[in-house]
Amino acid sequence: MAEVSSEIGRVLIVDDEATAVDNLAHVCRKEGYAVTTRTSGAGAIEALKKMRFDVILTDLRMEKVDGMAVLRRAKDLDPETAVVLITGFATLDSAVEAMKAGAFHYIAKPFRLDEVREVVRNALEFVRLKRENRELRTQLSDSRNEPSIITQDAIMQRLLEMTRQIAPTDTNVLITGESGTGKELLARFIHTQSTRSKNAFQAVNCGALQEDLLANELFGHEKGAYTGATEARVGLIEAANGGTLFLDEIAEMSLGMQVKLLRVIQEREIQRLGSTQAIPVDIRLITATHRDLLDEVAAGRFRQDLYYRLDVVGLHLPPLADRRDDIPLLAFYFLRKHAVRMGRTVVDIDPTAMAALLDYGYPGNIRELENIMERAVTLAQEEQLTMANLPPILVEQAVHVVREEAGRLPTLVEREVDYIRYVLDRSGQNRTQAAKILGIDRVSLWRKLKKYGMEEEQST
Repeated sequence: MAEVSSEIGRVLIVDDEATAVDNLAHVCRKEGYAVTTRTSGAGAIEALKKMRFDVILTDLRMEKVDGMAVLRRAKDLDPETAVVLITGFATLDSAVEAMKAGAFHYIAKPFRLDEVREVVRNALEFVRLKRENRELRTQLSDSRNEPSIITQDAIMQRLLEMTRQIAPTDTNVLITGESGTGKELLARFIHTQSTRSKNAFQAVNCGALQEDLLANELFGHEKGAYTGATEARVGLIEAANGGTLFLDEIAEMSLGMQVKLLRVIQEREIQRLGSTQAIPVDIRLITATHRDLLDEVAAGRFRQDLYYRLDVVGLHLPPLADRRDDIPLLAFYFLRKHAVRMGRTVVDIDPTAMAALLDYGYPGNIRELENIMERAVTLAQEEQLTMANLPPILVEQAVHVVREEAGRLPTLVEREVDYIRYVLDRSGQNRTQAAKILGIDRVSLWRKLKKYGMEEEQST
């Protein structure tokens, strides 16, 4: 089935009483939803065959085809649809039966219009999050090796544009940036955008291995090359033939190994340890470091001729603290990633917790943020992450900031209002962008502005 094109939500209302249908339709249309009405269960099922709905409000007791039949058919056609059953004959047994069949909610007549508004609003949010989680699950399943660079930061956007320009070439690339900023992720992105994408991407951390082990890892060896070499082994350079070789923390490579790497770049060939035979190789070389290589050259720890060979195109990844607009995007991405992986129901971050995430300095950059979110998802008991799920250092920082700014502990509403104002300011009052950062749709943002009396201040 095609996705619903309406961002605000498509609602089907079913009741054999015309007055009830009109009342419910009026409430939903006033909220801005796209509404379809039917006065019989059979008519509802016909509508379901032709159109996809986000939420269905259906009376339970109708002649011939009742609300349970509508519920079951709706779930057969689209399991993500939220079905709300309404009845004047509410019993515990019927409620249990409805929930077992997959109903989102159960409303007893006579109902309050405010209750209907709230239920439909929650149902639409539930459906939206469910679909996003499904899309993320598909992404994680089908594209496990596809790098995903999530950003709305202007500097990062320019860097990605440059990356796309140089990716199809065979130019050597040097990626710099603090630990945890995503240097290997960017290297993989370059590889997938290149003409070598169908061939191997091989990666090694030069700082994790001693010189002899690194040489063996890169060049491989022949049988009998040294004690214990019982069989020949292909090195990573040879394994990356036709593809990309990524050398992380290149500044940690010894001067002796730098000479060997320089020869590979110049001669385009290698020799396995214990062999005199030259093996031609065709690789795209991408290197990375958190150090300043020019400082390393000046200190005599890195060869100048190798530096100029590696830094044909230089890409610098800024620290996460310099791209704070990306923190909410990344936080929600990691939340959903780990919630899907763990099978958890957590789908949201409360405003106080998000404010704490935004205030933190992230010395470990994106890697640290992912660790924070993985921990939070593991500890979360509800559908919403709270301050209680964050590491102590963020909680202590948040309490300190709150006391300094206000001299007292603010209410949750005050923190939410402050956070919404902050995001609107950072997005240049662009509500579409602000809603995306907040992790809600534009209509939900409008409701919050109206609820907190902020609509007028945003229009001035």
